[in-house]
Amino acid sequence: MHQAGREPRPGRSGRRPNSASSAGRGGPAADAITPAPANMEGGDGGVAVAGRGALGSGAAAATVRELLQDECYSAFLNEDFDVKTYTSQSIHQAVIAEQLAKLAQGISQLDKELHLQVVARHEDLLAQATGIESLEGVLQLMQTRIGALQGALDRMKAKIVEPYNKIVARTAQLARLQVACDLLRRIIRILYLSKRLQGQLQGGSREITKAAQSLNELGEGKGHEPSMQMASRSWELFLADSRQGNGSFNPITSRN
Repeated sequence: MHQAGREPRPGRSGRRPNSASSAGRGGPAADAITPAPANMEGGDGGVAVAGRGALGSGAAAATVRELLQDECYSAFLNEDFDVKTYTSQSIHQAVIAEQLAKLAQGISQLDKELHLQVVARHEDLLAQATGIESLEGVLQLMQTRIGALQGALDRMKAKIVEPYNKIVARTAQLARLQVACDLLRRIIRILYLSKRLQGQLQGGSREITKAAQSLNELGEGKGHEPSMQMASRSWELFLADSRQGNGSFNPITSRN
């Protein structure tokens, strides 16, 4: 009877569900995802990560400007910069280690700035490289055409210059021939007058007038002695040129 009046204990199936535990095990609260903080990977901090390049570029540019304004580096901007003078001054001031450290720092900063500039302008640099290749092709084509033009000039030289030189040489020879012919005519005239004079002298007093005329003509021939000497010299040079095939003498200019 005592056992029958005891209240029955609630079983496991009769336990009240815990709202907190059910929410944590797959209730509506489980579907709510807490946004990641800005300083964590995958949160809004990705925008800040994407903007680091621009900030780094600006910082590097500012650093480079500071380096250029530094007195240690300002000497390198002078147009009359002399390596020997700069080295001797550094040795004289006994700050070689410090100068080397600052120079290494400046070189590092300039390398970073160059890298940033290349990354920022890689498309323009590629376009410039492509343009340089095209320019090399154009230059090669121009070089080929220049070679063809040089060949044409050489052929023109063979067709014009060489015949011109031959004409000049033959003209000089013709002038010498004319002088030599004049010399021969004078010689023939003198021989004729000499022979006639001899015959007139043998004729006695009857040919005295004619003999005097012949002597007068011979005297006129002696007045042309310088021209005859020049003609003789021209004849000798003409014979020498004929043997050697050379036509460089000009009897007109050789008179002096």
